Amino acid sequence: MGQELIAIDTGDGILLKAKKPFVETTLADVAGCLKYQGTLKTLEEMDDAIRQGIQESWYGGS
Repeated sequence: MGQELIAIDTGDGILLKAKKPFVETTLADVAGCLKYQGTLKTLEEMDDAIRQGIQESWYGGS
């Protein structure tokens, strides 16, 4: 079972929209799928990982 989509030509590209709208949900309804299994990261560690990812994608590494 999957989601059916409608493809709409916008002139600049293709817009994909759900054929049937999703049922309205809240973050609490779907947050369970976001579970993280591992040690928690600090904001500094997350910032460092983002910085490293940007360096790798823009400059090819350190």
